[in-house]
Amino acid sequence: MGKRDELIAKYADDLKNKCGMEPDMDLLTKVTIGCGPAIYNDDASTVAGSQESELETVKNNFLIKKLGLADGPELMDAIQQAIATYGKSERNKYRAVFYYLLVKQFGKESVYG
Repeated sequence: MGKRDELIAKYADDLKNKCGMEPDMDLLTKVTIGCGPAIYNDDASTVAGSQESELETVKNNFLIKKLGLADGPELMDAIQQAIATYGKSERNKYRAVFYYLLVKQFGKESVYG
């Protein structure tokens, strides 16, 4: 099992145990691959839910550029909802899991089709 496979298994575990959902492993794998080398970097592999600048980056680079969503207040609402789903007190919010939650929330699985 390679490093990426180990990380995907860890992300699936987070989705089950911290987010209370059964992960779509195919989608989770594609979202993880889409994160690129960031998943191997301790700082880049997580989303700092309390940092406004980090949330802006998620909104602009992921929701708008990657998923093709129009900018609006509902994007930050969705990010806040993903934080709540993951657990506000959860320090390590893995980027791949966070993005997976947002893809599911907006029904944008087709982006990874």
